[in-house]
Amino acid sequence: MVTLRLVFFGTPAFARAALQRLLRSPHRIVAVVTQPDRPRGRGQHVSFSPVKSLALEAGCPALQPERLKAPQFQQALEEFSADLGVVAAYGKLLPESVIKAFRLGMINIHASILPKYRGAAPVHRAIMAGERETGVSIMRVVRELDAGAVFAVARRPIGPDETSADVEHGLAALGADLCAEVIDQIAGGTAREVPQDDAAATYAPRLTREEGWLDWSRPAVELHDRIRGLHPWPHAQARFGDERVLLLKSAVVEAASAGSAPGEVIKAHGDDLVVATGAGALKLLQLQPDGRRAMSAREFLAGRRLVVGQRFADRREPPS
Repeated sequence: MVTLRLVFFGTPAFARAALQRLLRSPHRIVAVVTQPDRPRGRGQHVSFSPVKSLALEAGCPALQPERLKAPQFQQALEEFSADLGVVAAYGKLLPESVIKAFRLGMINIHASILPKYRGAAPVHRAIMAGERETGVSIMRVVRELDAGAVFAVARRPIGPDETSADVEHGLAALGADLCAEVIDQIAGGTAREVPQDDAAATYAPRLTREEGWLDWSRPAVELHDRIRGLHPWPHAQARFGDERVLLLKSAVVEAASAGSAPGEVIKAHGDDLVVATGAGALKLLQLQPDGRRAMSAREFLAGRRLVVGQRFADRREPPS
């Protein structure tokens, strides 16, 4: 098998798993391209991305262009004389000039079963939609978003209580191994590409903070899926009195909620904080009031005089 020279494009932890796997492969990572250093976390300290940290540990050149079309970056790519570009959650659309910089083109690890959930947030959107299965696709990078032919797919179930963070962690390992297999096939001349059915495509646009506000008139199971899908960012949220509260963990429960308005507390004792919804009830297991740490339902109740009949509100509603 021919040893290929690779340039790896990626930024977050999801991409780190793939880079780690490829560093153990017979192929050579000649450079890593990752997003510029940004302020991260609560303190907004500037830190390296997970991919940059690993690249430096491994002694790989790490490029962090602000503009992918910049002549200096284009020249750097040419000087590496790489055969193949490999992308995993890089975070920017790649211009045609970058795609064409590699003799064998570029491949991408995409966290969905294409053509479903093309776009920036496939895992989150799949969970929010109540999907019970997802996967990773290794696809050829083309100019149109996530529309390239698919080399291989691996599937994974979505557990009923798994969050986006849980599923992404599993898909990162799955995608890393699958990507390594596809690169071996490309190097050996045995890779096969299957065009996507564009008519069956669905899209998974980037999440926004505004999407975190829950509509309590929706069924409990739908709200539970939304809470899971919006974790770890931007998190589901609601208002309780004058507070904004992040809702971190939940469970759908069998509880008598007839006659209760959506968002109304129907049980508030001990570990039980149960809220009526448009269909069924939702048990809130972990919450985080603005400016506070995450806490259990018991801790949340202990700090407030919360009684049955009070309401968790959508931001559009006046406080109860």
